[in-house]
Amino acid sequence: MYHEPVLAREVMERLVTSPGGLYLDCTMGGGGHSRAILDRLDESGRLLALDWDEDAHAHVRAQAGAESNQMGEHQVLGRDSRVTLLRHSFGELDRLPAPWQDLRFTGILMDLGLSSHQIDTPARGFSYRFDGPLDMRMDRRRPRDAGHLLDVVDEAALGRLLRDLGEVREWRRLAPLMLAARRQGGLASTGQLRDLVEGKLGRRGSYDLLSRIFQALRMAVNDEHEALEQGLDEAFRRLAAGGRLAVITYHSLEDRLVKTRFRRWSGEAERPGSRHLPVALPPRLGRLLERRGVVPGPDEAARNPRSRSARLRVIERMEA
Repeated sequence: MYHEPVLAREVMERLVTSPGGLYLDCTMGGGGHSRAILDRLDESGRLLALDWDEDAHAHVRAQAGAESNQMGEHQVLGRDSRVTLLRHSFGELDRLPAPWQDLRFTGILMDLGLSSHQIDTPARGFSYRFDGPLDMRMDRRRPRDAGHLLDVVDEAALGRLLRDLGEVREWRRLAPLMLAARRQGGLASTGQLRDLVEGKLGRRGSYDLLSRIFQALRMAVNDEHEALEQGLDEAFRRLAAGGRLAVITYHSLEDRLVKTRFRRWSGEAERPGSRHLPVALPPRLGRLLERRGVVPGPDEAARNPRSRSARLRVIERMEA
């Protein structure tokens, strides 16, 4: 299986409020969530599905068994006339091609996780479990991969991205070790990075540490933090009145970003240092469906271990 969609039932129950609505799947991946949305739409419903990874589009084309039809920068694929597929990043929603530029959506979905295909393909370089190139690009049209990043970054900058994007506590020790190994030709693959970390810091607890290091490098290579900030703002702006934005996060950094924006849009102020300080409330633009979000149940977590860290947050726009 290319990828099993996470929290699919929970997403559909909250996102698809009108069978004749206009929906946007910002992270198509293997197409699982997109197909579930289409299953709930009638003949007048429409779906725009985005992904910047060519592998995802190749998978969907192969499943559809249809010829791709090039139309400018975007492609109308498959046999379902209700769906349009576009190779595009959710960080560039402000640059959608016509006729999507000025449309308001009934529901928008962002699933921020990697697909199983990306993780399990050694040549993509996303996982420390395999030996592959230090790539980590979501879109292989991007000129800079993780190896190139390590070639040009200085120690201070690498330390900051390990600390800020991976929440790596050992960033002060790891940054110089990684750069020294890279310059000496000993850090050319994901396997060598894994061996460096385990050799210098030991295997105990290394899986969590490696996950954080790979997360930091991947986010830096793909400018994920900036893309998420821009994507969230533009997605919320593009909701119709009563439309819903659903976001699935997988680690604390991105979840805090989503939670902070959702609470701001719902009219909640940031918690002050003292509860006695006056707080100016922001205007209320949306309504949170669940304050704490939704996590996978025990059955899904057991069936799909990669879903265990997922959290779904949904906000409904009150006025467009």
